[in-house]
Amino acid sequence: MRVGFYGFGAISRYIARVVLERGWEITGAVDISPRLIGRDIGFLLGIEKYGVKVTSSPDTLRGSDVVFHATGSWLDRVFDQLVTLARLRVDVVSTCETLAYPYYRYPEIAEKLDREAKSNNVTIVGAGINPGFVLDVLPVVVSASLSSIERVYAVRSLDASKRRKPFQHKVGIGMNPSEYVERLKRRELTGHVGYAESIYLIGRALGVSFTKVEEGQEPLVAEEHIIIGDVEIEKGLVKGIRGYGYGYVDGERIVTLELYAYAGAEEYEEIVVEGSGYTIKWRSTGTPGDIGTASVVVNLAETVHEHEPGLVTVVDLLPFRPRFKKL
Repeated sequence: MRVGFYGFGAISRYIARVVLERGWEITGAVDISPRLIGRDIGFLLGIEKYGVKVTSSPDTLRGSDVVFHATGSWLDRVFDQLVTLARLRVDVVSTCETLAYPYYRYPEIAEKLDREAKSNNVTIVGAGINPGFVLDVLPVVVSASLSSIERVYAVRSLDASKRRKPFQHKVGIGMNPSEYVERLKRRELTGHVGYAESIYLIGRALGVSFTKVEEGQEPLVAEEHIIIGDVEIEKGLVKGIRGYGYGYVDGERIVTLELYAYAGAEEYEEIVVEGSGYTIKWRSTGTPGDIGTASVVVNLAETVHEHEPGLVTVVDLLPFRPRFKKL
């Protein structure tokens, strides 16, 4: 595989390391940061010189089999970048959270992007650890051994003190709670993006049309002075977030997703699927977010490259088609 990168920040560098471990060739890397442009990607990855320098020109990605795109969370802000890649005739795996299920927030943009992909004979998909795996794909896979599904519950809990500083910043660690809420509203900070996208991915995979979807998140406030490693949070300041997504059919909640991301949280994921006759409960000891995202998108790359053209979702690539019980 010959792969390129649009955006070469922290997540893309995780992806690049996985790519090199797999023995694939990196054809190019694009970024707008003056700190990165002109630097050899090998030095940025902490290895020897690789022979490919970061550039501001997307045209250097022409000829790649797949390009990993990682520049932003909101599809309306990265749409032009994705169109540029489609017109270069390269397949795209993007970590843009709202691209995971773009028809919810951006139906018109999604249709335009689908037309661009098809007209240029390329495939575009949005994925990552979440959305794109833990709270959507994994529940679908767990559901595969049930003849019909009645309810799905999934929760992810992670210790934000163990994550990168940019992640800690986006979940508000150390901030005044009211200021954090305002910055979320202005989209200056994101918290977690993708609760509704994960709900709709589950619905797409399990054959259900929701009559209502709700999502939200709120800061969790430190009830005492917290010191964990190099993270220190004063009492009364934000220690992280709690978020949720709910999917309803005719007033009945059939999908519940929850995310806890705060300093000191227990690390685990749990999925409970209630079906006809029995219930399945799956629980892990937690998934590292950054390397998890890198692994998911790299493991998708060959499948996406072989898929028919168009804008697709990650659940479209699954072989399973479980179904909800008719309500």
